[in-house]
Amino acid sequence: MGSSDARALSRSLLDLCRMRKLTIATAESCTGGLVAGALTDIPGSSDVIDRGFVTYSNDAKRAMLGVEASTLTNFGAVSKETAIAMAVGALERAGVDLAVAITGIAGPGGATPGKPVGLVHFAAAARDGRIIHREQRFGAIGRTAVRARSVVEALRMLMDLARGPQAATKPRRAAAATRLRPRVTRTPRRHAAKRRPPRSPRG
Repeated sequence: MGSSDARALSRSLLDLCRMRKLTIATAESCTGGLVAGALTDIPGSSDVIDRGFVTYSNDAKRAMLGVEASTLTNFGAVSKETAIAMAVGALERAGVDLAVAITGIAGPGGATPGKPVGLVHFAAAARDGRIIHREQRFGAIGRTAVRARSVVEALRMLMDLARGPQAATKPRRAAAATRLRPRVTRTPRRHAAKRRPPRSPRG
């Protein structure tokens, strides 16, 4: 998973968002704006990408995204709770349809007990209220690799939200029901039964 994966995902995401008329904002900590960079590297991305927040410090997370100080104190900057707060904050501050947030420990330093190098929390939020969170433990694969993989993961999450709620089961059942209806028509059999008596006049 490298720059080619990120570029292909970025193109697909932008095309999907154009088709569905969706806008995007990013909130990044350990990736330092790489997700926004991957998206805006594609020509014509300005009709989808609104803005990107690079909130490397806790002060920036509070001031730019509205992350509560208690969230940072109780759970830490690298946590599910902070990632979700970042995504929701970006969504609200930018007024977009989709937002993604990344906070993690790219290394080589920064590890704490229970939070090793390579731990990254992702969150994505949609205007319709959907929120998804993912945790990845990439391991000590190197700072560049952690950041590159984080970009791909964030783009995938945005793709998941951009596709919309997956409520395709009901339409499938309805389609199956309509296919069965023509088989139930028995009018030809009834006509055939009515024609039988006149054929056998045996006096």
